[in-house]
Amino acid sequence: MNKNHTVVVKNENLHASFSKNYQPILSIESGDSVQFQTPDIDWGYTSKNGQRVHYTSRESESEWGHPLIGPIAINGAEPGMTLEIKINEIRPGWYGWNGAGGKNNWHNLKLGLVEYEERSVNWLLDVENCKGKCQFHNQSFSVNLQPFMGVMATAPSEDGVHSTIPPRYCGGNIDCKELTKGSILYLPIAVKGGLFSVGDGHAAQGDGEVSGTAIECPMDLVDLTFVVREDINLQLPRANTPVGWITFGFHEDLNEAAIIALNEMLQLIQEIYQVDKHEATALASVAVDLRITQIVNEVKGVHAVLPHDSIIK
Repeated sequence: MNKNHTVVVKNENLHASFSKNYQPILSIESGDSVQFQTPDIDWGYTSKNGQRVHYTSRESESEWGHPLIGPIAINGAEPGMTLEIKINEIRPGWYGWNGAGGKNNWHNLKLGLVEYEERSVNWLLDVENCKGKCQFHNQSFSVNLQPFMGVMATAPSEDGVHSTIPPRYCGGNIDCKELTKGSILYLPIAVKGGLFSVGDGHAAQGDGEVSGTAIECPMDLVDLTFVVREDINLQLPRANTPVGWITFGFHEDLNEAAIIALNEMLQLIQEIYQVDKHEATALASVAVDLRITQIVNEVKGVHAVLPHDSIIK
């Protein structure tokens, strides 16, 4: 019988990097679900009365990383298998923030924003009505909320400690806004147990994440179900979302990232429709959208989207 587990936010459950050697905070069976809470990207949670709780990583990393809950080990997960993660619920906290300018990175240089101080924007999140509100110079602005987790990953097989900032073959800081409630994310399993971690809650984000931040927020509830799939072998993440099937590409060169995402999508179309690569490319050209996931995480991300029912056999 499948079980439900709960993981609370505390220092012992948090880390800020990836390593195949980190000890799991929880071991579960395939088919089990876990309910998480996650802190905001500044490693804390602020209550409505203004009191703030600050957390730290149990691994005491020397460099900054996203506050991640985990890792979770799934019994029976072995390298070469695939971890299926069903996103049952994502509920943001009451506040969030994002920023623009100031930091000396490539996109701020191109936009002429390096010489300005970073400007932070505070957002009040109305979770019940799915709205986020902020103010500039006595003007109010509102956006629709579309919460998702920026970081979901299994552990890489390579030795050493790895940054949480760039996404990689086993997931990580993908920052894809389509990974909302109702989505299923498929991640390659590279180490025994899978060692899954999650964090970096976002209340809303545009494709590209062009300022470097989405509406960064804590999550009061992240409900995920984990299934080990022996029948699927992947080299990169894949997802089945409410908008359609998604494949991903990550590379320093945006063109290369696009080709990787497209090639992954062609493989998926070949699997679904039993066609060859030429035919899959023809179908993709009239049905698949290429979107820039993000341009700000050291490597650039592109996701290819095949909308549901866009190709009918």
